[in-house]
Amino acid sequence: MNLGILEKFSTRPRHRPVIWSLALVLAVGGVYYALDGKGNAHDPATAGNQQGGRPSGGAGGPDGGRNNPGSGLRGNMANRPQAIKATAVRQGDLDVVLTALGTVTASNTAIVRPRVEGQLVRIHFREGQQVKTGDLLAEIDPRPFRIQLEQAQGQLTRDSALLAAARVDLERYRNLLAQDSIARQQVDTQEALVRQYQGVVETDQAQVDNARLQLEFSRVTAPASGKLGLRQVDVGNNIRASDANGIVVITETQPIHILFSIPAESLGGVIRRFDRGETLSVEAWDRDGQTRLATGRLVSLDNQIDASTGALKLKAEFANKDNSLLPNQFVNIRLNSESRVGSLLLSTAAIQRNAEGSYVYHIDQKDASVKTRPVRLGVTSGEYAAIEAGLRAGDLVVLDGADRLRDGGKVDIISIDGAAATDSRLRNSEGDKGYGIKSGAEKGGAEGGEQKIRPRQS
Repeated sequence: MNLGILEKFSTRPRHRPVIWSLALVLAVGGVYYALDGKGNAHDPATAGNQQGGRPSGGAGGPDGGRNNPGSGLRGNMANRPQAIKATAVRQGDLDVVLTALGTVTASNTAIVRPRVEGQLVRIHFREGQQVKTGDLLAEIDPRPFRIQLEQAQGQLTRDSALLAAARVDLERYRNLLAQDSIARQQVDTQEALVRQYQGVVETDQAQVDNARLQLEFSRVTAPASGKLGLRQVDVGNNIRASDANGIVVITETQPIHILFSIPAESLGGVIRRFDRGETLSVEAWDRDGQTRLATGRLVSLDNQIDASTGALKLKAEFANKDNSLLPNQFVNIRLNSESRVGSLLLSTAAIQRNAEGSYVYHIDQKDASVKTRPVRLGVTSGEYAAIEAGLRAGDLVVLDGADRLRDGGKVDIISIDGAAATDSRLRNSEGDKGYGIKSGAEKGGAEGGEQKIRPRQS
């Protein structure tokens, strides 16, 4: 409406109600137009897509965008480059590491039991002490054994005297027989008596030796070298050889062994190298796999596959100088079975899988676009897999962010193998619009410059 007319009418008092009514109508109309006539806020961004109050057809939905005024905006968002992290295919050596759960076993375990029965009167060891074979550990009351030894020695003395007298008589009888003064029968009888006393003396000597041995057994010594456990009996108790727990347990832990099993299908390289006399390194890690406890070597393989598990038992030996391994401890084993020299290596995180097999998102370094590329995998060890076909050394593939990608889509490479991406060769022709790799300054880095790919070591 012409403002001049309003001013003209406003000079006349009788026209003021009409003027206020027209102003109210104009205000209501403005609000209605701002709300787009449907109670929705008017969006200038979508006004260009509307003709006659209806949205134009678009690719934002199954109805061509007719019922989705914002479909054009989402289409533009879908065409924007996706931020991803990349990794480079590199050539190197790959150590094939087999993993297993192992059980630590002592090289030798001995329960220290007394050889004789008696009262324990002394303990000569500390719990946890390292001992050697023959070290004195405990003493049993020796007095009963001394008495037995003295008795056996007295019996031996007595029978030895009888044997000596019988031998004197035998010599006399032989002289008389030579003079034809006695019968031959008397000499033969005396010879038999001498042999009888000789047998008695030998028996007495054995009794003396046994009594002396029992006395020695009252001193309990270490039957093997190793580390002592907890004491199982206190001084003053009567102990005997039949006690199940004994006095203490000795375990030889230097060196120490670990038993573990490997599936039969993974043993080819292990058996070949072991039969050639090569040293196969074995590492023992804690249950969480975060701390390496010890490094040893493979020393033996079982001679048959376990039918219930389809695996072969192996034994590794560790020096265990720091006593980091304890008997019956469970550890994670890593066995270096073989090394693949000159393999194409790729991080397993970059490998995608579908019904047709394994593939990766390969990055075209000219325009920073991606395309799916099938790959044939070789052996996998840890974080890396050997690539047998589909890629070449130096190729860039998507490491992180592949869930939002499609063939031909553009990518914004944030980093390559953890290093900030700064190679201008990968920039899109539109420069700073986000296509390709951003410079160090654009990423907030301290410096830009030439791209440096620093592959991680396996």
